[in-house]
Amino acid sequence: MRDQPSYPPPPDDVLEISAPEQFAALSHPLRQRLLFALGQRPATTSQLAAQLDARKGNVAHHLKVLREAGLVHVAETRQVRGGTEQYYQRTARRMMVAEPRAAGTAAMLTAVAQELDRAPVDPHLTLRHLRLSPAKARELGDTLVKLVDEADEDTEGRPVHGVLVALYQQAPPGGHV
Repeated sequence: MRDQPSYPPPPDDVLEISAPEQFAALSHPLRQRLLFALGQRPATTSQLAAQLDARKGNVAHHLKVLREAGLVHVAETRQVRGGTEQYYQRTARRMMVAEPRAAGTAAMLTAVAQELDRAPVDPHLTLRHLRLSPAKARELGDTLVKLVDEADEDTEGRPVHGVLVALYQQAPPGGHV
C-alpha cells in the first residue's frame, strides 16, 4: 500500500448543522460512520468501504449525499491506472448540531452504538442525571467542550477514540419543558 498524500486540515474548524438537507444526510448511521472515519484524514471510497466493512457502491452513494449536503468535499483527485481516485474530506474539523432533531440524533446514537460494539477494548459509557441551575448547566457545557477540544492530539499511529458529548435538560414526566 502506498503512502497517502499529506492534506491540509479541513477548511473550517466548526460547521454548524442547521439546514434540512444536512439533517437528512445525518439521518443514516452509515453516513455518520463515514463522517467519523473522515475525522482523522481524507480517504477514498475504496479505503472507506474496507475500513467500515461496507460495499463500495453503498459508500459511494452515501458520500454523494454527504457531499450534496456540504458535509464532505473532494480534497484531491488523482489519476491512477486509467481511473480517477478521489480523496474525500470533512468540510469541518468539528460539526455541531444547532438544534438537534430526532432523526439525526437517533442516527448519531445508532452509529455510536455500532462503533461501541466494534471497539477492541471496553468503552467507557456513563449516563447521569444532574440537578443544575441554568448557569451551572452552561458552565458544565462550556467545560465539556473545552475538555474535548484540548484533548485533541495530532499524533499519527495512535488509536482513535470517539467522544460523544451531550448535555440536555430532561423533560419533566408527562410534559415538555
